[in-house]
Amino acid sequence: MSKKNKFSKGRFNLRYLTREGFRNIRVHKLMTVASITVMLSCLLLIGGAYLIYVNIQSVIDRVGEQNVIMVFVDDNATQDEESALEKNIKNTPNVKECTFVSRDESYSTILYNMGDSASTLKGIDSSFLPDAYKVTISEMEDFDSTVLKIRSYKSVLSVRENGELAAKLASIQNAVGIISIAIVVILLIVSLFIIANTVRITMFSRSLEISIMKAVGATNWFIRWPFLVEGIIIGIISAAAAYGLIFALYSAAEKVFYEMFSILGNTMVPFSEGGIILVITFLATGIITGALGSLISLGKYLKEHGKVVAND
Repeated sequence: MSKKNKFSKGRFNLRYLTREGFRNIRVHKLMTVASITVMLSCLLLIGGAYLIYVNIQSVIDRVGEQNVIMVFVDDNATQDEESALEKNIKNTPNVKECTFVSRDESYSTILYNMGDSASTLKGIDSSFLPDAYKVTISEMEDFDSTVLKIRSYKSVLSVRENGELAAKLASIQNAVGIISIAIVVILLIVSLFIIANTVRITMFSRSLEISIMKAVGATNWFIRWPFLVEGIIIGIISAAAAYGLIFALYSAAEKVFYEMFSILGNTMVPFSEGGIILVITFLATGIITGALGSLISLGKYLKEHGKVVAND
């Protein structure tokens, strides 16, 4: 047989086997629905865990932004020394933002916060206050080392910071990250296990069909391909359904938890910010889990119920 004929035959077999995968979904509707339901549930849990993580992270970041360092400047510092200090602070690793706060600004803020009691400061001007820099930190894990570095700079009078809050924020951030990853990994394993067993049940319902194909000399991959296509299609359908449902549920949750997030001075992260990640995650998880589940279960079935073909 010529190369062209072999290629045409192979291409025909591939089209035929792919069509068989689509046909299996139509014929075995009950098992298809069961597989989609299981995978859909796992994808919804994964999506929910991701969106909860993103929103908790947003709240932590918001609180972290409010946990600023106030660096007070020595009154004896010259203009050049003060400029050098500002440059050093801005160039310090882990410093996200550095804003100059004059003594007049600080004095105005004090008067505003005191309200009716501001009259007690009558006759006192802002000269008793030092100039300062409001510094925002990027990573809470390196908070202490950043403060230590800033303290070492020339012309620094004192530093006001809340290291205890920063440490708690860093601990919460790490814990949330670890828990979220663990949940996703566990759900992926559970999803793969359930899909594999669901497809394995399907194998037994098609045992006669598989036995006939083995009897006429079909290779293992000839048998596997329709099931592989079926697993991929189930994964895509599950991913699309999960994305639509998670979008609807998240939109409803935004309305329910609006007031709670407002109290925290924050809003829920817009779905659009994580939408692309969810689409990619759902498709990748659905396709890979569906395909692997089919291949694993069919591989075990062929080992247990059929001889491995030499030209596999």
